[in-house]
Amino acid sequence: MTLTTLPKIDAQPTSHIAVTALSKLDQSDFVLKLEGIFEHSPWVAARAWADRPFHNRSDLERALQSAMWCASRDELLDLIRAHPELAGKAAASGQLTKESTHEQAGAGLNACTPEQLIKIQQLNAAYMEKFGWPFIVAVRGMNVDAIIAAIQTRLDHTAEQEFEQALQQISRIASLRLDGLLIDA
Repeated sequence: MTLTTLPKIDAQPTSHIAVTALSKLDQSDFVLKLEGIFEHSPWVAARAWADRPFHNRSDLERALQSAMWCASRDELLDLIRAHPELAGKAAASGQLTKESTHEQAGAGLNACTPEQLIKIQQLNAAYMEKFGWPFIVAVRGMNVDAIIAAIQTRLDHTAEQEFEQALQQISRIASLRLDGLLIDA
């Protein structure tokens, strides 16, 4: 296994918008504004747009979550697979979305020791081999050691448990990303 160092990047999330203003956008602008909420999966926002108007954050989040959870199993698997590995090749090459870059940097994944980075890369490989998709966790509030422990624990799960857990984590990530996007108005 080749050790790949990660760049020191401090990307900032998308500019803020009020729910009422978001609710007035046409579908393409709405999807564009929410592009980072669900990793490389604009179909979630496109489907949620039909539930406008959104009067508050809860209305918007409910529509987005409903669009996600009502998707077919294949669509959900594609959504899971759209997520990057933590401290993986996309991070090393600077190809993460700005949201993922910001979140991974906030958890210290861009400042791992060489030993931590090797461990994460080994665990990512074992997880991918077992489940067929990347390990997903909402890293906000976690540090590198907690992330390593989470991967180790979840490697003991069944594929069905991890499919559900990955979707729960995506749901949490989306909620946290909404917090960073929306303003009161």
